[in-house]
Amino acid sequence: MIKQPPYLKKGDKIAIVCPAKKLPEPIDHAIGILESWGMEVIIGESVYASHHQFAGTDKLRTHDIQRFLDDSSIKAIICGRGGYGTIRIIDEIDFTEFEQNPKWFIGFSDVTILLSHIIAQTRTQCMHAQMPYTFEESTPEALSSLKKTLFGDKPNYQYSSEFTNQSGLAKGILIGGNLTLIAMVQGSVSEMDFDHKILFLEDIGEQEYSIDRMLRMLKRAGKLKNLNGLIIGAFNEIKEEKISFGQTAEQVIWDIVKEYDYPVCFNFPTGHIDNNLSMVLGAEVELTIDKNKVQFKYL
Repeated sequence: MIKQPPYLKKGDKIAIVCPAKKLPEPIDHAIGILESWGMEVIIGESVYASHHQFAGTDKLRTHDIQRFLDDSSIKAIICGRGGYGTIRIIDEIDFTEFEQNPKWFIGFSDVTILLSHIIAQTRTQCMHAQMPYTFEESTPEALSSLKKTLFGDKPNYQYSSEFTNQSGLAKGILIGGNLTLIAMVQGSVSEMDFDHKILFLEDIGEQEYSIDRMLRMLKRAGKLKNLNGLIIGAFNEIKEEKISFGQTAEQVIWDIVKEYDYPVCFNFPTGHIDNNLSMVLGAEVELTIDKNKVQFKYL
């Protein structure tokens, strides 16, 4: 059983932390949006801290997350941005109080480390969604999906895929996040259980060979064979190689998973894109896929 944190209500406190890279500019715009939703925004020490490329030292970032995890008055924690650095502190964070009094933990990209760990170790739902640093460029739909989910009105999604899907109906618990970070936690205590889950993946700034290598690693480890379904989100800003790999990111992925009979959809609106729709890890979902149409709903 994966626990669901209490939904928010107006007047609740939401804390902002930066577990990885430092913010290059203020996030006043995002703070204003969160406040307009009726939340009291608490700014962590890490939000405007700086230590080389990080949002403060490892110790400061760890302490900042820990104090909000342990503070029962804080009803949600949202990460200011990703970047790199979460893996440096994950093993120093104590989730004991969080397990007893769960709250929503929100982020994506490098924050996948924390989301995966929360699912694996505390069996608590968490959210892959826009972060304050991405609010200003976000679509209204993506921000609305975050707000609705936080307040208990989880939205359903439907869209058309440009790349041909593998049709079918799938139900299961949703897991996933950034492919690179999911690969990085394999073999550790932060590794999620993939069996009979619906997995979603996204990434940015990789080359086709790297996507191929990481997915083949997951395949060799047996992580892909027992899925109930696979959702492929945005794989954007692919770095051009001097010698062409010969396949797009979607073609690379399809070549690796086409032997499986579960439904697979492409171009799902999640990842490093303006329309990064909120996804609740640990929630039970239903996925209806045909060649180019996709419907996603929470059960």
